[in-house]
Amino acid sequence: MAAGLKPAATKALSSRWAKPAVFAAALAPMVWTIWLAGTGGLGPEPIAEGVRQSGLWALRFLLLALAVTPLRIVTGVSALARFRRMIGLFAFFYALLHVATYVGIDQFFDWAAVWKDIVKRPYITVGMGAFLVLSALAATSTNGMVRRLGGRRWRTLHRSVFIAGAAGCLHYFMLVKGWQPSPLVYFGILSALLLVRVAKSAGSRAAVARAGIMRHAD
Repeated sequence: MAAGLKPAATKALSSRWAKPAVFAAALAPMVWTIWLAGTGGLGPEPIAEGVRQSGLWALRFLLLALAVTPLRIVTGVSALARFRRMIGLFAFFYALLHVATYVGIDQFFDWAAVWKDIVKRPYITVGMGAFLVLSALAATSTNGMVRRLGGRRWRTLHRSVFIAGAAGCLHYFMLVKGWQPSPLVYFGILSALLLVRVAKSAGSRAAVARAGIMRHAD
């Protein structure tokens, strides 16, 4: 990032208004979808479209949460880390909305039908798996849970967010049927985010190894 832009970005992201602005922006997709539902803008199958939109936004926010650390690495703007938890919780919120719309509105709380779908339709099985992982991460996202679990165990648990991301992309790919570009784009984004993290980790290990060699040489 250009020298002049980094301090400006850090200042903007550290502002007391930054978090409320991100919070409001994260709610905008839900508000827009409700507006479309009320005005007939969700098409001939509004329930199915509502389920689809909430699922897509869950996946988008999940990938955005996973992008925070790579963006911080690439740009050097550490203030981005302030928003990781909030964005991750919004991923869970939209996933919960996705599941609730499917169970409550599409299936009318017919639990037998829901269970049958989970067992018989692989894409729903995978999607429910992703939702369970996100639920566990949301339940342990507080500072109190970090203290109870301990830093190491908490970090190990929260690395499963990558499993949720992969499962979410796979769920979407299986849902649309066939080799369509949209789910492949999401897979590509997830892969790029993982590559940045792997490269950073490899660079850190190499630096530690070089430091160790230098100490032995001395």
